[in-house]
Amino acid sequence: MRKSFKMMAAAVMVLATAMVAMVLTSQNSAADTGSADSGSISWIMVSSALVFAMVPGLAFFYGGMLRRQSMSSMIAQTLAAISIMSISWIAVGYSLAFGSDGVIIGNLQHLFFGGLTEEASGGAISTLEFATFQMMFAIVTAALVLGACAERIRFNAIVWFLIMWSVLVYAPMAHWVWGGGWFDQFLTVLDFAGGTVVHICAGVTGLALCIFVGPRLSGTRKARAHSIPFAFLGAMLLWIGWFGFNGGSSALADGTAVHAFFTTQAAGACGMAAWAIVQYIKVGRVGVLGLIAGGISGLVAITPGAAYVGFVESMVIGAVGGALCFMAVRIIRSKTKFDDALDVFGVHGVGGIWGAISTGIFAKSSLAGVDGLIYGGVDLFVGQIVAVLATIVFCFAMSYAIIWLISKFMKVRIPEDEESIGQDIVEHGEPAYL
Repeated sequence: MRKSFKMMAAAVMVLATAMVAMVLTSQNSAADTGSADSGSISWIMVSSALVFAMVPGLAFFYGGMLRRQSMSSMIAQTLAAISIMSISWIAVGYSLAFGSDGVIIGNLQHLFFGGLTEEASGGAISTLEFATFQMMFAIVTAALVLGACAERIRFNAIVWFLIMWSVLVYAPMAHWVWGGGWFDQFLTVLDFAGGTVVHICAGVTGLALCIFVGPRLSGTRKARAHSIPFAFLGAMLLWIGWFGFNGGSSALADGTAVHAFFTTQAAGACGMAAWAIVQYIKVGRVGVLGLIAGGISGLVAITPGAAYVGFVESMVIGAVGGALCFMAVRIIRSKTKFDDALDVFGVHGVGGIWGAISTGIFAKSSLAGVDGLIYGGVDLFVGQIVAVLATIVFCFAMSYAIIWLISKFMKVRIPEDEESIGQDIVEHGEPAYL
């Protein structure tokens, strides 16, 4: 275990070094070719790498919180998400999301990234760079879903689910919010970096899956996290990646990126503090996993409004997000039969809902171009609520329908005896530890 921990720490250092080198190389190259905005091109390239780094972060974060016999299976499912979402996004997903300003969905003009260019034209970054950045969001969203239904859905069922979900759920959601779809055409909606598209969508999708397949065995549910260090390092990779996730969503290396970078840190820190305080009041102690969950709750909450709210407001949003997500997780675990294995809906779903609504409350016209509720604006507040409700209904209904359809052609749920043994051995034949 100690050797694995050292290897993970070394990987983080290598990643940081590589990203610094990428910035320097990109800036020098852009300067040599006379590019109009080498800083923005470099920043979005680095941001894309940062967002992608969240995916292995999720594998370690999720895997560390599960039993030791589930580590390899979580890594395998995460790798599947990388492959499936990348291929789907290149082949058809990007075109459906950004191909036109249709009300419901885009068109097929950019199949296999057709028509995209490497050179910036009339903007700070090229269409190919923008599409690549957005591809990382698609991968992360799919990977987030995996934590809700961990340890009980067959690998082949997950593969087929993600293939269908990438086209039928994620692409339409991205189009509605960022591609000129009906959210943009008929509502006043702001989602800077993916409160609805990423977090609510992933949380609700995960909830649909865990409801469909039912809870794990009692012994599996009660098992303790097998590696707190892996969970910690994975969570810190997520936090580091969030700076690219939110900061890169400006698509420029500008003041908006700086603003989003700061509010991301402030909200994450306040979310962690709030979760810790509430946990201490309710339970009498504060754990590492609680501190991690609180930080992520704050990061989720600020995502849709990172560039649209002030500094103090970002701290409030993060703090409320941490406290709210703690209570949501507590209620889901104790008052319902839902086995959301790694609290995907409790943190990402509830945190995303709060984040979207809080954007409608705290947004400033000087930052967002429209005022939130406390500054006298009503349209944005109403639009955010409608967008949240539409996202919940659409993502749940479509995701449930997809897994139901798949169940008609293959077994989705792992048998109880195989669940006890663990998917590492049963499905992959590769235990994470010897």
